[in-house]
Amino acid sequence: MGGVTTVETTTERVLRLLGLLQRRTAWTAAEIAAELGVTDRSVRRDVERLRALGYPVHATAGVGGGYRLGAGTRLPPLLLDDGEAVATAVSLRLAAGGTVTGAGEAALRALAKLDQVLPPRLRAEVRAVHDATETLVGPGVEIDGELLVTLARACRDTVRVRFGYAGRDGAEQERTVEPVRMVTTGRRWYLMAYDVDRDAWRTFRLDRMRDVAATTWRFTPRVHPDPVAYVGRAVAAAPYRYVARVRVRADARRVRDLVPPQVGRVEEEEGDASCVLVVGTGDLDWLAARVAGLGFDAEVLEPPELRAAAGRLARRAAAMAGEAVDQG
Repeated sequence: MGGVTTVETTTERVLRLLGLLQRRTAWTAAEIAAELGVTDRSVRRDVERLRALGYPVHATAGVGGGYRLGAGTRLPPLLLDDGEAVATAVSLRLAAGGTVTGAGEAALRALAKLDQVLPPRLRAEVRAVHDATETLVGPGVEIDGELLVTLARACRDTVRVRFGYAGRDGAEQERTVEPVRMVTTGRRWYLMAYDVDRDAWRTFRLDRMRDVAATTWRFTPRVHPDPVAYVGRAVAAAPYRYVARVRVRADARRVRDLVPPQVGRVEEEEGDASCVLVVGTGDLDWLAARVAGLGFDAEVLEPPELRAAAGRLARRAAAMAGEAVDQG
């Protein structure tokens, strides 16, 4: 820990300390000292520097003592005045809701951090602006911003979450999970988490959650599947009446551009000549029309009922064109 301490190194260390406090709910003094490579005394001094800058760092009780970052009584000097802070938070809420392509996850992380230090009066202004704003977007399920922040913090802080969850039959059960990541398909939000009671990975739709609450139970992160791929498979293979497999005579990338992940999964085949589209559905007539609308030659692999639906579609299309179709 030797070397000359300069203003620059002290500033860098204080910023690293702030990053640690934003990353996790609570740290012991010994943990912070180990992370920063300094003494406990230096940690106390750096905490005081953050407090002097307006960051609400609270001491925690327990063996060895510790620190946590609370909600502020005034804005720290982030080069944002009150109006800029409100505008930033509102924009992040809109982006986190999926209105900015590709920005949702980053916006959610930033919103969770900003929410930690916003004074109550500014939080109220942000909520008022958000509640009074409607966004013209495609059909989808609206998710409450507070729910997104609650789950984002739980993922960041590795704490268990408890909530009521409505199944497809409408019955609601209490679930306790270890959250990993939220994934949005553009129309819906999903949480990938480890279901403690069922001892397995699960995907949960946020719009089916009720009374979501983060607990104080911390968990050790498990080795987990890729969240995006896992949710994609879970959505495509949900328990529908039919699970169809259709060989499409086109490159997989072209088909993925036309089929959203919440609609179906595209499996690559050797070469670029074809791929297999896997779709769960209860309406085969709809699926036949959807596949025909892709504009590529296709072959139904399963189920046989989809071939019959394709035949009905062909007869209707021929009738529209005033042509006769072989009824065999």
